[in-house]
Amino acid sequence: MKIIPIASDSLGVRSMATYVETQDCKILIDPSAALGPKRYGLPPHNKELEAFSKTKKKISEIAEKCNVLTISHYHYDHYDPKEEFYKGKKVFAKDISSNINKSQKQRGTEFKKITEESCDLVYCDDSKYKIGDAEIIFSPPFFHGPENVRLGYVIMTTIDDGEKRILHASDVQGPVTKTAKDYIIDQKPDLLIMDGPPTILLGFRFSRKNLQIASDNLIEILEKLNCDIILDHHLLRDIKYKEVFSEPYRRDEMKVKTFAEYLGKENNTLEANRKKSWGI
Repeated sequence: MKIIPIASDSLGVRSMATYVETQDCKILIDPSAALGPKRYGLPPHNKELEAFSKTKKKISEIAEKCNVLTISHYHYDHYDPKEEFYKGKKVFAKDISSNINKSQKQRGTEFKKITEESCDLVYCDDSKYKIGDAEIIFSPPFFHGPENVRLGYVIMTTIDDGEKRILHASDVQGPVTKTAKDYIIDQKPDLLIMDGPPTILLGFRFSRKNLQIASDNLIEILEKLNCDIILDHHLLRDIKYKEVFSEPYRRDEMKVKTFAEYLGKENNTLEANRKKSWGI
Protein backbone atom coordinates (compact mmCIF):
# COMPACT_ATOMS: atom_id res chain seq x y z
CA MET A 1 0.00 0.00 0.00
CA LYS A 2 1.21 3.47 -0.90
CA ILE A 3 0.12 6.29 1.43
CA ILE A 4 0.84 9.91 0.53
CA PRO A 5 -0.43 12.81 2.66
CA ILE A 6 -1.35 15.46 0.09
CA ALA A 7 -2.52 18.58 1.91
CA SER A 8 -2.94 19.76 5.48
CA ASP A 9 -2.45 22.65 7.86
CA SER A 10 1.18 21.62 8.39
CA LEU A 11 1.58 21.93 4.61
CA GLY A 12 0.12 25.44 4.42
CA VAL A 13 -3.63 24.97 3.85
CA ARG A 14 -6.69 23.67 5.67
CA SER A 15 -7.10 20.09 4.51
CA MET A 16 -6.80 16.39 5.32
CA ALA A 17 -6.46 15.18 1.71
CA THR A 18 -4.75 11.79 1.60
CA TYR A 19 -3.86 9.52 -1.34
CA VAL A 20 -3.92 5.76 -0.88
CA GLU A 21 -2.93 3.28 -3.57
CA THR A 22 -3.38 -0.47 -3.38
CA GLN A 23 -2.66 -3.03 -6.07
CA ASP A 24 -6.05 -2.52 -7.73
CA CYS A 25 -7.32 0.81 -6.45
CA LYS A 26 -6.32 4.47 -6.31
CA ILE A 27 -8.19 6.40 -3.61
CA LEU A 28 -8.20 10.06 -2.68
CA ILE A 29 -9.75 10.81 0.70
CA ASP A 30 -11.31 14.26 1.26
CA PRO A 31 -10.07 15.82 -2.02
CA SER A 32 -10.15 19.53 -1.22
CA ALA A 33 -8.47 22.38 0.64
CA ALA A 34 -9.39 25.82 1.95
CA LEU A 35 -7.96 28.86 3.70
CA GLY A 36 -9.10 30.50 6.90
CA PRO A 37 -10.87 33.68 5.71
CA LYS A 38 -9.83 35.55 8.85
CA ARG A 39 -7.13 34.88 11.44
CA TYR A 40 -5.98 37.45 13.99
CA GLY A 41 -8.34 39.78 12.08
CA LEU A 42 -6.16 39.35 8.99
CA PRO A 43 -6.99 37.88 5.56
CA PRO A 44 -4.80 35.16 3.99
CA HIS A 45 -1.33 36.37 3.03
CA ASN A 46 0.01 35.94 -0.50
CA LYS A 47 2.06 32.99 0.78
CA GLU A 48 -1.17 31.24 1.70
CA LEU A 49 -2.85 32.13 -1.58
CA GLU A 50 0.08 30.69 -3.49
CA ALA A 51 0.12 27.51 -1.39
CA PHE A 52 -3.64 27.15 -1.87
CA SER A 53 -3.43 27.51 -5.64
CA LYS A 54 -0.64 24.93 -5.90
CA THR A 55 -2.44 22.54 -3.55
CA LYS A 56 -5.76 22.69 -5.39
CA LYS A 57 -3.97 22.00 -8.67
CA LYS A 58 -2.15 19.05 -7.13
CA ILE A 59 -5.36 17.63 -5.67
CA SER A 60 -7.10 17.94 -9.03
CA GLU A 61 -4.26 16.20 -10.86
CA ILE A 62 -4.24 13.32 -8.39
CA ALA A 63 -8.03 13.01 -8.32
CA GLU A 64 -8.16 12.69 -12.10
CA LYS A 65 -5.98 9.56 -11.87
CA CYS A 66 -8.01 7.96 -9.07
CA ASN A 67 -10.94 5.59 -9.48
CA VAL A 68 -12.32 6.21 -5.96
CA LEU A 69 -12.91 9.48 -4.09
CA THR A 70 -14.28 9.73 -0.56
CA ILE A 71 -15.94 12.61 1.30
CA SER A 72 -16.09 12.43 5.09
CA HIS A 73 -18.37 15.47 5.44
CA TYR A 74 -19.48 18.59 3.61
CA HIS A 75 -17.04 21.26 4.73
CA TYR A 76 -15.19 22.95 1.89
CA ASP A 77 -11.75 21.95 3.13
CA HIS A 78 -12.85 18.33 2.60
CA TYR A 79 -14.85 18.54 -0.62
CA ASP A 80 -15.34 21.10 -3.38
CA PRO A 81 -18.63 20.99 -5.33
CA LYS A 82 -17.13 23.16 -8.07
CA GLU A 83 -14.52 20.60 -9.08
CA GLU A 84 -15.02 18.51 -12.21
CA PHE A 85 -12.84 15.55 -11.30
CA TYR A 86 -15.78 13.58 -9.83
CA LYS A 87 -16.88 12.70 -13.37
CA GLY A 88 -16.68 8.99 -14.03
CA LYS A 89 -15.50 8.18 -10.49
CA LYS A 90 -16.99 6.14 -7.71
CA VAL A 91 -17.60 8.71 -4.98
CA PHE A 92 -18.24 7.45 -1.46
CA ALA A 93 -19.80 10.26 0.58
CA LYS A 94 -21.44 11.03 3.90
CA ASP A 95 -25.18 10.30 3.80
CA ILE A 96 -27.31 13.44 3.56
CA SER A 97 -30.50 11.84 4.87
CA SER A 98 -29.53 11.22 8.51
CA ASN A 99 -27.06 12.29 11.18
CA ILE A 100 -26.31 15.57 9.44
CA ASN A 101 -26.80 19.20 10.42
CA LYS A 102 -28.76 21.74 8.37
CA SER A 103 -25.76 23.39 6.71
CA GLN A 104 -24.13 20.15 5.61
CA LYS A 105 -27.47 18.74 4.46
CA GLN A 106 -27.95 21.76 2.19
CA ARG A 107 -24.43 21.47 0.82
CA GLY A 108 -24.74 17.71 0.36
CA THR A 109 -28.04 18.10 -1.46
CA GLU A 110 -26.51 20.64 -3.85
CA PHE A 111 -23.52 18.35 -4.36
CA LYS A 112 -25.87 15.50 -5.29
CA LYS A 113 -27.65 17.67 -7.85
CA ILE A 114 -24.35 18.66 -9.42
CA THR A 115 -22.66 15.26 -9.54
CA GLU A 116 -25.15 12.38 -9.48
CA GLU A 117 -25.54 12.34 -13.29
CA SER A 118 -21.80 12.19 -13.90
CA CYS A 119 -20.43 9.92 -11.17
CA ASP A 120 -21.36 6.84 -9.16
CA LEU A 121 -22.37 8.58 -5.93
CA VAL A 122 -22.68 6.17 -3.00
CA TYR A 123 -23.77 7.19 0.49
CA CYS A 124 -21.59 4.97 2.60
CA ASP A 125 -22.19 5.53 6.33
CA ASP A 126 -21.53 2.30 8.29
CA SER A 127 -20.79 0.10 5.27
CA LYS A 128 -18.08 -2.07 3.69
CA TYR A 129 -16.88 -2.52 0.11
CA LYS A 130 -14.36 -4.70 -1.64
CA ILE A 131 -12.45 -3.19 -4.56
CA GLY A 132 -9.89 -5.59 -5.93
CA ASP A 133 -7.48 -6.46 -3.15
CA ALA A 134 -8.68 -3.67 -0.88
CA GLU A 135 -11.43 -3.66 1.72
CA ILE A 136 -12.83 -0.20 2.41
CA ILE A 137 -14.77 0.26 5.62
CA PHE A 138 -16.79 3.38 6.37
CA SER A 139 -17.71 4.12 9.95
CA PRO A 140 -21.05 5.12 11.41
CA PRO A 141 -21.33 8.90 11.80
CA PHE A 142 -19.35 10.48 14.64
CA PHE A 143 -19.56 14.00 15.99
CA HIS A 144 -17.36 16.64 14.36
CA GLY A 145 -15.73 17.24 17.74
CA PRO A 146 -17.44 17.11 21.16
CA GLU A 147 -20.82 15.42 21.61
CA ASN A 148 -23.78 17.36 20.20
CA VAL A 149 -21.52 19.93 18.54
CA ARG A 150 -23.36 22.11 16.01
CA LEU A 151 -20.83 21.29 13.29
CA GLY A 152 -22.57 17.97 12.69
CA TYR A 153 -21.08 14.58 11.88
CA VAL A 154 -18.24 12.94 9.97
CA ILE A 155 -17.42 9.42 8.83
CA MET A 156 -14.07 7.66 9.11
CA THR A 157 -12.48 5.56 6.37
CA THR A 158 -10.51 2.35 6.90
CA ILE A 159 -8.53 0.82 4.01
CA ASP A 160 -7.00 -2.64 4.33
CA ASP A 161 -5.08 -4.40 1.55
CA GLY A 162 -4.14 -7.44 3.64
CA GLU A 163 -0.67 -6.12 4.38
CA LYS A 164 -1.40 -2.70 5.87
CA ARG A 165 -4.45 -1.16 7.49
CA ILE A 166 -4.96 2.60 7.70
CA LEU A 167 -7.73 4.63 9.30
CA HIS A 168 -8.49 8.18 8.17
CA ALA A 169 -10.44 9.75 11.06
CA SER A 170 -11.18 13.16 9.66
CA ASP A 171 -12.31 15.89 12.10
CA VAL A 172 -13.07 13.88 15.22
CA GLN A 173 -10.75 16.32 17.00
CA GLY A 174 -8.50 14.26 19.16
CA PRO A 175 -10.60 12.09 19.29
CA VAL A 176 -12.68 13.95 21.83
CA THR A 177 -15.53 11.44 22.28
CA LYS A 178 -15.38 7.99 23.83
CA THR A 179 -17.35 6.48 20.97
CA ALA A 180 -14.85 7.72 18.38
CA LYS A 181 -11.94 6.51 20.52
CA ASP A 182 -13.50 3.07 20.98
CA TYR A 183 -14.18 2.75 17.24
CA ILE A 184 -10.58 3.64 16.37
CA ILE A 185 -9.23 1.06 18.82
CA ASP A 186 -11.65 -1.56 17.48
CA GLN A 187 -10.43 -0.93 13.91
CA LYS A 188 -6.81 -1.70 14.92
CA PRO A 189 -5.09 0.44 12.26
CA ASP A 190 -1.35 0.30 11.60
CA LEU A 191 -1.54 3.99 10.72
CA LEU A 192 -4.08 6.46 12.11
CA ILE A 193 -4.56 9.75 10.23
CA MET A 194 -6.55 12.24 12.30
CA ASP A 195 -7.06 15.88 13.20
CA GLY A 196 -6.10 17.04 16.66
CA PRO A 197 -8.23 19.22 18.94
CA PRO A 198 -8.75 22.88 17.97
CA THR A 199 -6.68 24.35 20.78
CA ILE A 200 -6.96 27.88 19.34
CA LEU A 201 -10.61 27.73 20.40
CA LEU A 202 -9.91 26.88 24.05
CA GLY A 203 -12.35 28.62 26.34
CA PHE A 204 -14.53 29.62 23.41
CA ARG A 205 -15.77 26.63 21.42
CA PHE A 206 -13.58 23.95 22.96
CA SER A 207 -13.29 23.47 26.72
CA ARG A 208 -10.25 22.49 28.76
CA LYS A 209 -12.23 19.45 29.88
CA ASN A 210 -12.61 18.38 26.26
CA LEU A 211 -8.90 18.99 25.71
CA GLN A 212 -8.04 16.66 28.58
CA ILE A 213 -10.47 14.03 27.28
CA ALA A 214 -8.90 14.22 23.82
CA SER A 215 -5.44 13.87 25.35
CA ASP A 216 -6.45 10.88 27.47
CA ASN A 217 -8.18 9.22 24.52
CA LEU A 218 -5.17 9.62 22.24
CA ILE A 219 -2.82 8.24 24.91
CA GLU A 220 -5.12 5.22 25.31
CA ILE A 221 -4.99 4.68 21.53
CA LEU A 222 -1.20 4.83 21.59
CA GLU A 223 -0.99 2.40 24.49
CA LYS A 224 -3.46 -0.14 23.11
CA LEU A 225 -2.53 -0.03 19.42
CA ASN A 226 1.09 1.15 19.32
CA CYS A 227 0.28 2.41 15.84
CA ASP A 228 1.84 5.29 13.95
CA ILE A 229 -0.27 8.45 14.09
CA ILE A 230 -0.45 11.40 11.73
CA LEU A 231 -2.00 14.24 13.73
CA ASP A 232 -2.71 17.51 11.94
CA HIS A 233 -5.41 19.91 10.70
CA HIS A 234 -7.16 21.84 13.53
CA LEU A 235 -4.31 21.26 16.00
CA LEU A 236 -1.68 22.77 13.69
CA ARG A 237 -3.47 26.14 13.66
CA ASP A 238 -1.92 26.71 17.08
CA ILE A 239 1.73 27.81 17.08
CA LYS A 240 2.13 26.29 20.55
CA TYR A 241 0.25 23.08 19.85
CA LYS A 242 2.90 20.84 21.42
CA GLU A 243 2.77 22.86 24.62
CA VAL A 244 -1.01 23.01 24.87
CA PHE A 245 -1.55 19.36 23.82
CA SER A 246 1.65 18.07 25.36
CA GLU A 247 0.81 14.75 27.01
CA PRO A 248 0.50 12.55 23.88
CA TYR A 249 3.85 13.85 22.66
CA ARG A 250 5.48 13.12 26.00
CA ARG A 251 3.98 9.63 25.85
CA ASP A 252 5.50 8.77 22.44
CA GLU A 253 6.63 11.71 20.31
CA MET A 254 8.28 9.44 17.72
CA LYS A 255 4.90 7.85 16.96
CA VAL A 256 3.02 11.12 16.42
CA LYS A 257 3.83 13.17 13.32
CA THR A 258 2.21 15.82 11.16
CA PHE A 259 1.58 15.41 7.42
CA ALA A 260 4.73 17.41 6.76
CA GLU A 261 6.85 15.42 9.20
CA TYR A 262 5.59 12.12 7.77
CA LEU A 263 6.85 13.34 4.38
CA GLY A 264 10.19 14.31 5.86
CA LYS A 265 9.48 18.03 5.57
CA GLU A 266 9.38 20.90 8.04
CA ASN A 267 5.99 22.13 9.20
CA ASN A 268 4.74 25.08 7.15
CA THR A 269 1.88 26.36 9.30
CA LEU A 270 1.03 29.46 7.30
CA GLU A 271 -2.31 30.22 8.96
CA ALA A 272 -0.87 29.94 12.47
CA ASN A 273 1.94 32.27 11.41
CA ARG A 274 -0.23 34.77 9.54
CA LYS A 275 0.83 37.67 11.78
CA LYS A 276 4.46 36.93 10.97
CA SER A 277 3.71 36.81 7.24
CA TRP A 278 2.02 40.21 7.45
CA GLY A 279 4.91 41.61 9.53
CA ILE A 280 2.78 42.22 12.62
